[in-house]
Amino acid sequence: MSAPLSTGTTTPELRERALRLRALVADGVLVLPNAWDAGSAAVIASAGAAAIATTSGGVSWSLGRGDGQRLGRAEMVEAARRIAAAVELPVTVDAEGGYGPGPADVADTVRALVGAGAVGVNLEDSTAAGGPLFPVAEQAARLRAAREAAAGAGLPELVVNARTDVFLFGIGPGGGRFDEVLARAAAYAEAGADGLFVPGLLDLDVLARLCAASPLPVNAMAGPGGPAVAELAAAGVRRISVGTGLAQAAYTAAHRAAAELLGAGTLAELDGALGYGELDALYRR
Repeated sequence: MSAPLSTGTTTPELRERALRLRALVADGVLVLPNAWDAGSAAVIASAGAAAIATTSGGVSWSLGRGDGQRLGRAEMVEAARRIAAAVELPVTVDAEGGYGPGPADVADTVRALVGAGAVGVNLEDSTAAGGPLFPVAEQAARLRAAREAAAGAGLPELVVNARTDVFLFGIGPGGGRFDEVLARAAAYAEAGADGLFVPGLLDLDVLARLCAASPLPVNAMAGPGGPAVAELAAAGVRRISVGTGLAQAAYTAAHRAAAELLGAGTLAELDGALGYGELDALYRR
């Protein structure tokens, strides 16, 4: 493992990682297979990832909780700290709704995550799983607080990815959702956000329109049966993540192997697994 990053002052290493994360989006398309703990982060890094993004759902499951803002700030920060210490890559953290409704709550979360070694943060505009959403002005104030807190913590380069759940939760009439997202994108950009994350939107034509009109680079969440990375990139998407997808696959593999062992008593589901030595070596740096 790399040495834990400072929790008191921002280190040159942390600022370098933040700049690297910014460059990855500015210079191309950033693909982020989401991690949920230190082990998954190390495995994803070993597969060639340029950066690590966390999934709040995966982190929640790994701690015995359900998804949807059911973790507290301290639990998410400690998970982020372990992940950041396990890799030598930029780490951006899914901080859900910021662990509190007010700008001061978001600021506290950002300061804590910077102290844990994060160089990016996702902040969503849902007040709870399924909605409703914060009014545009309130969410803009929360994002502005995140930007100011990062600067105050010595990391003005922190990448703030503003997630809007208009499409994910089907907020408002279908015909007005595109314009609602654009209005939020404009307000979030003015508040200091660096990217726009629109989970639930995988229509390539709509994504292409959004990418062309948005003042912020667009992040999409890919999934089974949806467009591939190349298709999303061709539509103009600059950052592609998979949410809980990898965590679901990992837990599915564990379930299948356990069911086979407990049922037939065989171990075919373990064929092709990463070797013990290969995995153990990831934590002996």
